Amino acid sequence: MADVLVVGELKNGELKKISKELTSAGRKIADAIGGKVHTVLITDNVDAFAGDLKAVGADAVIGANLGEFSPEGYANGIFAIIQEKKPAVVLMPHSAQGKEYSARVAIKANAGIVADAVGLSVDGGKVVAKKPIYSGKAYANFKVSSEIQMFTVRANSQEVTPKDGAGAVEKSGASAGEVRTKSLSKDLSGGNKVQLADASIIVSGGRGIKGPENWPIIQDLADTLGAALGASRATVDAGWISHSHQVGQTGKTVSPNCYIACGISGAIQHLAGMGSSKYIVAINKDGDAPIFKVATYGVVADLFEVVPALTSEFKKVLG
Repeated sequence: MADVLVVGELKNGELKKISKELTSAGRKIADAIGGKVHTVLITDNVDAFAGDLKAVGADAVIGANLGEFSPEGYANGIFAIIQEKKPAVVLMPHSAQGKEYSARVAIKANAGIVADAVGLSVDGGKVVAKKPIYSGKAYANFKVSSEIQMFTVRANSQEVTPKDGAGAVEKSGASAGEVRTKSLSKDLSGGNKVQLADASIIVSGGRGIKGPENWPIIQDLADTLGAALGASRATVDAGWISHSHQVGQTGKTVSPNCYIACGISGAIQHLAGMGSSKYIVAINKDGDAPIFKVATYGVVADLFEVVPALTSEFKKVLG
């Protein structure tokens, strides 16, 4: 049967949005190729999330208790479920964890894989994945020729469309199997109040903010919108902010619904990290800045006047 297997993801015991995005995308693919959607969550409490996933198309929500995250262990467990369900298509998140285990799963399944897809469609019974190439300067479409087609999908790139699936709950007996490496410790940065990779809105600052003392202006707008705080490489290299905030080719690649660039000229390395954003708002006093070539909306003005005014208006509207 031409089924779709989706691997969802949790964070701090909560369902990440990418799980719904992938399930919804899986539903559209399954409808096109005549199959069912099985969504896998690595948890021993799958019942708590079944309703949310059923509402976006999951025919079965499968819980697998694989213990503490391990790329090797997760790959073993997910592959065991693939062997049982025999899907034609496997969708995995292009997240920090997904990037660690997805290639291992593909090797075990002897399957081709396309990483970092931002678009999915079906042509002739095969999934077509759209992904950025040449550092985000262009897009290419790919098909996987192996029996099982595998894809990792960028967060915020797929629309969540309500459509009820059967929503049956299953608890898998798959295990992490033999794990030959063990995590001894974790050194986590303080990071952002809202994580860049998961954010639907990002407000970023560039060299145009003139110094680290002016980050509060950008942060205030981000906090008002419930957005993540981003930064250009120039500000990171200058020591104005930590690398965990950097968006770009040597930072994080993001696809928010809205990206607000404040004082960012738009070097190609930065555009490579945010060019697939749904809406791009550029605020820069240089009307010839490259960022305006990709911007949905552009404001040629001093960010020190525009950003506080925007923040004030959003506070009035959003309360």
